[in-house]
Amino acid sequence: MTPELSPSSYFTDGRHRCSFPVYYEDTDAGGVVYYANYLKFAERARTEALRAMGISQAAMRDQTHAFFVVTHCNIAFKSPARLDDRITIETQLLALRKVRMSMRQILTCDQRLLVALTVDIAMINDLGKPVAIPEQVAHAVSNHLLIQEQGD
Repeated sequence: MTPELSPSSYFTDGRHRCSFPVYYEDTDAGGVVYYANYLKFAERARTEALRAMGISQAAMRDQTHAFFVVTHCNIAFKSPARLDDRITIETQLLALRKVRMSMRQILTCDQRLLVALTVDIAMINDLGKPVAIPEQVAHAVSNHLLIQEQGD
């Protein structure tokens, strides 16, 4: 059976969901996803969520000279993913403030919990100074992702 290769991305219940296949390059010699690659999957999912909202991070950077950076991440590894698995990433908003936002991301495969993480993201300018998240971006995020209660 050939795995589905194209990513999928959609919003439902105030959350963004997308999925990606696990490629050989994502794994170690045993065919298990290398631990640091879960952070890449989570980053891809956040990028896909913004794209689905009509936000281009490259255009935002070019127009505002500001961009997002990760300031904190807490990650819990629960179960491994393997070559050709399809990972689904669910992203929910925990908090949205003037300069930063917090998100929770759950990575699963066939309803099996792989990884849970919380990530804090801030907006900074070209000089590395915190700046307000552009109003259009904050509006889009708050319209697509409902703020969820924190808890496990």
